[in-house]
Amino acid sequence: MAPNDRKRPWLAAMLALQPGLGHAYLRSWIRAVLWFGLWAATVMVVVPAPGVPATEPVAFLQGLATGVQGLEFEATLALVSVTAFSVLDAYWLGARNAARSDQFADAFQCPACGRETDPDLDFCHWCTTEFESPEDDVSGPRASGAGAGEAP
Repeated sequence: MAPNDRKRPWLAAMLALQPGLGHAYLRSWIRAVLWFGLWAATVMVVVPAPGVPATEPVAFLQGLATGVQGLEFEATLALVSVTAFSVLDAYWLGARNAARSDQFADAFQCPACGRETDPDLDFCHWCTTEFESPEDDVSGPRASGAGAGEAP
């Protein structure tokens, strides 16, 4: 049996991880379209065209599936690489988004307006209330506004 005549069930499973779907789930629409486009371009380059026109979608997809099963190693490697890098990129994007949301989980609420604000700031970016720092002698936050730049 020739190497390219073997059935590759793992290839069908790998293609089920459609590049772009993970990005669409994360609502990164441009990346989803770009990854799907790269995958589609790779399929058009490495998979032999079926002898059926695309106007007959069922027969076209069956011919495409038959072409995928008989791919050479290099063509299979190209499809698997695009899929694997898409999965890694979606994982990285999801981890980065999770880190951002964890960063805001550390935020605390402004005592004046009640909105969440960054704990590294000395003031509320919503209502401009200045927060007490350890070296301040003032008890409680000072409201900024008219005369906020003046010494107490």
